[in-house]
Amino acid sequence: MRVLLAGVLALGTVVSGQGAASAQAPAVRPAAWGQCAEDVLATLPATVTPEERARLTCAVQEVPVDHSRPRGDKTGIAMMRRPANDPSRKIGSIFLNPGGPGGSGLIRGAIAKNYFPASVLDRFDVVGFDPRGVARSAPLRCFRTQEEADDVNAGWSALPITQEEIGTTIRSAKAYTDYCRINAGPLLNFMSTEAVARDLDVMREAVGDEQLNFVGFSYGTLIGSTYANIFPSKSRAIVIDGNVDPQLRLTNGPEYDRQRAQGFEIALDAMLKRCDSAGAEKCAFAGDARKKFEDMKKALGRGPVTLPGGTQVTLADVVGRVAGDLYSVPRFVALVAWLQSIHNALNPAPMAFSAQSVVDLPAPLNNGGGRFDVDPLPETPYTADDSYYAVNCTDKPFARSNRNWAATAAKWEKQSPTFGRYQAASDLLACPTWPTRHPDRWIGPWNRKTPNPVLVVGNYYDPATQYVFAQRMAKQLGNARLISVDSFGHCILGRAAAVDAVVARYLVDLVAPADGQVFQPNLQPFA
Repeated sequence: MRVLLAGVLALGTVVSGQGAASAQAPAVRPAAWGQCAEDVLATLPATVTPEERARLTCAVQEVPVDHSRPRGDKTGIAMMRRPANDPSRKIGSIFLNPGGPGGSGLIRGAIAKNYFPASVLDRFDVVGFDPRGVARSAPLRCFRTQEEADDVNAGWSALPITQEEIGTTIRSAKAYTDYCRINAGPLLNFMSTEAVARDLDVMREAVGDEQLNFVGFSYGTLIGSTYANIFPSKSRAIVIDGNVDPQLRLTNGPEYDRQRAQGFEIALDAMLKRCDSAGAEKCAFAGDARKKFEDMKKALGRGPVTLPGGTQVTLADVVGRVAGDLYSVPRFVALVAWLQSIHNALNPAPMAFSAQSVVDLPAPLNNGGGRFDVDPLPETPYTADDSYYAVNCTDKPFARSNRNWAATAAKWEKQSPTFGRYQAASDLLACPTWPTRHPDRWIGPWNRKTPNPVLVVGNYYDPATQYVFAQRMAKQLGNARLISVDSFGHCILGRAAAVDAVVARYLVDLVAPADGQVFQPNLQPFA
């Protein structure tokens, strides 16, 4: 076990099966907790104290690759546990998922104080885990070397506009899925959210809980809602924050993504209006911010601009950074200062730069499913994983051809002028040629009744999962309570004291809040 944990853990392969398939699942062995590997602990943020680190334990939970063949091949799920502060009063364990798909959740238990008050941490172990195919849980990899990945990704534009960019991007997407077909391995056909929910039930049993306590963010809300409908009687307390629309996502992938682009438009429009209301002293981009933004897009559509520091900025840079920074309210101040520096560079005037603080910040890397802008040495091992597309292209149905992509992207761009084409340059490109056929996935029902209400949390101006998705989630579930937050940013737990208090009472005492309450965040933009 020490050797196993010291790798957490070397989980790059799938364990050989135990024999013929059987309808009767074998008994789940209790989780074998032990010391976490040093390289795992090295990833923890400085906010985790030495005393907290010393209390953490890790384990690898064996689960079936194919849950319809419980005695077949196995794979391992990496888990990290933060023990309850008061073990004598422990209620059980809370499992956390940060979203993605493809988000590593292994260390989330270690930073549970970011989400929960002492009343929760006293009474629960908090368990973070990497879902199957992610990070330290047998990572699904489409490439053998970083050079292979770079060759394919070099032609994949985040915002393909010209015929040449569109053609190159479509070819790159096809090459990407071809590499996945060749290299991804046994997990390729078993990456659905249903499989993750069934893994979660094995983990629940392995830690000795009769019912599941789960907190899921973003894509994690699909895991939570799927579990609640496959295992309603085993669901104790489920909190889902930053919600998807499960029925739409699992039945119409393109329409879900089209509506997702609209969520970014809603959030951007609200931020620009809030910027103007705050004024230039608090928001550097104030002063008819919407017109300035549209003029900027039009100018960058003709070519990049060079900032005073020498950095070139393209339209794709602006759209990508705005999309990323809308996730987090604390990033807004730097974002609008950067936008103002671009505006100044496009509209030079005497003394223009003495009146404004110029911020020349690089655009963040585009992580549209494992694409990275790096310059590796020859024969560099590929260390990322491709679980983002593996999950999305398994769960979300798409047409089996992307030959109509350009027309669809143009249509989405008319409906969502900033983010329509950008959103179309992800799943809509890769999933039509994804090698999995007839995937095993949960498509409902979504209305099975859990013993306690599922707690659904939605922000009014959430860009990635627009507020109407939370409303739909609450309506689709058989037993749910919706609470809303007059907030920007993606997800809210840990950033709104009143919400945290309500969630804590629900987790500890199973007292669900009244449906329809509206809360305020700790921080509003440009306050």
